[in-house]
Amino acid sequence: MVLIAIAVVILGYSFITVVNGPFEPLGRTAFVKLANPDFYPGHPHSQLLAKYAEERNSKCALICHFAGSSNYRSYQDGDVFIIELAFVDTQGTGAEGDTNYWDSLSIAFFGVPEGRYKYKSDGIVFDTYDEAMDHVYTLARDHGQEGPIPMAWHGSARKGNPVFIQGCGFPLYFHILQKTYGIIPAYVYTLYGMIFPYIHSPYQWFELRNATDLQLLYRGGNLDYE
Repeated sequence: MVLIAIAVVILGYSFITVVNGPFEPLGRTAFVKLANPDFYPGHPHSQLLAKYAEERNSKCALICHFAGSSNYRSYQDGDVFIIELAFVDTQGTGAEGDTNYWDSLSIAFFGVPEGRYKYKSDGIVFDTYDEAMDHVYTLARDHGQEGPIPMAWHGSARKGNPVFIQGCGFPLYFHILQKTYGIIPAYVYTLYGMIFPYIHSPYQWFELRNATDLQLLYRGGNLDYE
């Protein structure tokens, strides 16, 4: 009973903290890529995020990435403006490198060391979190956003088991939650976000059943748009 009471308090506190905040945490959008780039007007994953936003009467949505070679241009997909934001880990190996799980665990417990991340959106690299968020809020305001912005992380895993590997954008999603709402809501809504695609994505079983083949096709350049 004590454990249940503690869980209720934690969940209630997290909900109250987040409900009137600037972002509505959704979770992961994809397990693997279906085509590359997959956040591009008309792509199934882009349309899926737009659908999530429309269901919440939102005119914008924010998608979190791990920075690679893309400029992460924000764009209109139907009635929803998709804002792309990527983080650059100045001490990491880049989007194509292997995941350092001990480092990830350290960040989860202690947060991101000041100055370690840079941020990229619309071809601009921002040195600070506040500069990046100002850009996000300006885009949302310019496109008529009212209320919290639905936020998701990309989630595509280049290799390995995508059930366990949380994929592109996961650290940035957690980082934004922690900076905006504090560590406890960040844990709660990140855990919920891991479950999110199993409940809501229509592509979940296709992606998981064909994950290895899709990963090989992607790394071989066979999923790139012509």
